[in-house]
Amino acid sequence: MNPVGPVLSLLFAVCAAGIILGIFVPERRIPTVVAWAGSIPALLGMYASGVVLASGNQFHHALWSIPSIGALTILLDRVSAFFLLIAAVVILTSSVFSAAYMKRFVGRYSLRAFNAWYLVLCASIAWILVENDVFGFLLAWEAMSISSYLLVNFEHRHRGTSEAGYLMLAMGEAGFIAVTLALLILAARTGSWQFSDLGIGAAALSPFLRRAVFLLTFFGFGVKAGLVPVNAWLPRAHPAAPANVSAILSGAILNLGLYGIIRFDFQIAPVTGTGAGLVILLSGTVSALVGILYATTETDLKGVLAHSSIENIGIVTLGFGASVIFAAAGLPLLSGMALLAAFYHMLNHSIYKALLFLGAGSVDEHAGTRDLDRLGGLMRLMPWTAGTFLIGALAISAVPPFNGFVSEWLTLQTLLRGVEIPSIPLRLVFALCGAVLALTAALAVTCFVKVFAMSFLGLPRSEGAARAVEARRSVVAPIGLLAVLCLLLGVLPTYLIPAIGRALQPIIAAGAAESLVPPFFTATRENRQLPPAFLQDFHNLGAQSGERILPGRGLVVLLRGSERNPVVFAMSPSYSLVALAILLLLAGIVFTRLTRRRNVSRRPLWAGGIPKLLPQMSYTATGFSNPVRVVFQAIFRPNITEDTRNTVGVHFRTAIHRKREETHVVDRVFLRPIGQGVNGVARFLAGMHHGRLNAYVVYALAFLLLVLFLYRAT
Repeated sequence: MNPVGPVLSLLFAVCAAGIILGIFVPERRIPTVVAWAGSIPALLGMYASGVVLASGNQFHHALWSIPSIGALTILLDRVSAFFLLIAAVVILTSSVFSAAYMKRFVGRYSLRAFNAWYLVLCASIAWILVENDVFGFLLAWEAMSISSYLLVNFEHRHRGTSEAGYLMLAMGEAGFIAVTLALLILAARTGSWQFSDLGIGAAALSPFLRRAVFLLTFFGFGVKAGLVPVNAWLPRAHPAAPANVSAILSGAILNLGLYGIIRFDFQIAPVTGTGAGLVILLSGTVSALVGILYATTETDLKGVLAHSSIENIGIVTLGFGASVIFAAAGLPLLSGMALLAAFYHMLNHSIYKALLFLGAGSVDEHAGTRDLDRLGGLMRLMPWTAGTFLIGALAISAVPPFNGFVSEWLTLQTLLRGVEIPSIPLRLVFALCGAVLALTAALAVTCFVKVFAMSFLGLPRSEGAARAVEARRSVVAPIGLLAVLCLLLGVLPTYLIPAIGRALQPIIAAGAAESLVPPFFTATRENRQLPPAFLQDFHNLGAQSGERILPGRGLVVLLRGSERNPVVFAMSPSYSLVALAILLLLAGIVFTRLTRRRNVSRRPLWAGGIPKLLPQMSYTATGFSNPVRVVFQAIFRPNITEDTRNTVGVHFRTAIHRKREETHVVDRVFLRPIGQGVNGVARFLAGMHHGRLNAYVVYALAFLLLVLFLYRAT
């Protein structure tokens, strides 16, 4: 008997039981209900997805039939199981975090409502990932969107929270309408609501309708993924939500947008040709650059993380686009590698972004602020939170040996293989996107150096930061678990890459994962997978170290080339970790011996002759990021609404008062022109209603002539 069905049934049953239980227990107990009723379904989801990924056997089950709609079915295959596993890990840690974190809201907001919407969100995420028909999928998607809105709007008394929630809901509904229209086009062609039948009908669509379906699904799901130019809601909604909800929004909900793109644009109605690939590639590239630029200049801690989510989703989407273009160019191996790197980065982003959002929630709770200009000095007051947050900052900055480095390195190396594409213009596009990705990686380091330094180092710049204390164990424990995962996913890519490759077998070409992780441990004289000379060279470099101790295929990630260039690129985070540990140990020994020979004395800090260094004199996040504002002023283009100067005499200036009004580049370039165009059309139509009968007759005649012309043209 397949255990997946009963486990999924139990998952939804526990969510429903948690909602009912939350009605009857005292409100002070509801954080515990949220923790248990969220953690148990997450564990069940991890088990169900693990069974499917390990066995490779998908779970398919028919629920019931509805007249005029047909059978409603659920399907958990390897692709959806991979997404479910990621979401379950994020929900598990966020739920455990909620046990202590949600107590701050007792007596201030309705925790009963929070418990209900939180569990509805958890259930709807799993529901979306197992749905196999249009009707159930759209219903689950709407449940997810509404529950997300209600959770974002939970702290509705704060200024701007309701506006952020409404914007999120409005843009989400616009994307939902676009997706619904695309699915209706496919369903009308096939006469069926089943996803498998939609794929058959998609092949019979005209080129125009195929392009329309692609654009509707890509940008419709792109709203939920937070892709430029339909991401205006994300930087506002994620900071407005409670920290545990923000972690789920960034670590699981954004992935649902990517899941929709993969399910419909790569499986059901697979896109072909370089045109669609360029749309995906350039959208991802622009999203990555815009996201990290605004993250670098943001001073709200959760605002930084929200903009950074746009950047990381952009990197994932960039990999999607590269995969489509490589496939169109007849390079299936590189296409599979690009998609594999994108999925690896999606997994990594969910882990370290959940860590950082939960860490930001802990900082906000105990320091009383998220303003980086008012934080500082938390390393001594919150050492465990600071240590785990540092791991997340290093991971998201793509610093080895943590997980962000591996996936970003693989993505960049795959982009560099664009030289194998025959088209010279496409090579130039890949080179440009690779340069933007490198710039994005450098800005990410700058951004999170700012975040960690201004939050945890230096002097406290507010009374709340000076009085901060370490969070409870139930808060630190899930953050610590995510930190451990950041390290494991970074040093064990040779185990993760084959596992992700098996999960993506329905999509990518066979051999993509195997080409990145050669079988060093399993290669023998009888095994001809690797040339003897190639194997001997890497054996001399230590590629087969640990062969009789460790399981797997080896500890080296590389791409093999021709005989003239046998290794295109190679790395081994596992060996790098060992080398780093040895270097740190040697540095510690040398430092200890040097300090033993000298008498070290402590003296008051010299501050340039100032009696005492005040917090107001220290560097702020705004000052740290100002060079980025200056260099990229053409993108930011702030409006100076006030610039007054009070001076005494000619050479003495006492004060400068300057106010800047920041307008997001997406609002300025995309949303504002659309809004102005819609208002212009509305004014024109309003002007047509002037009450003159003769003009109305002319309108009717003109419309009739237009209909006749279109009818004759078709």
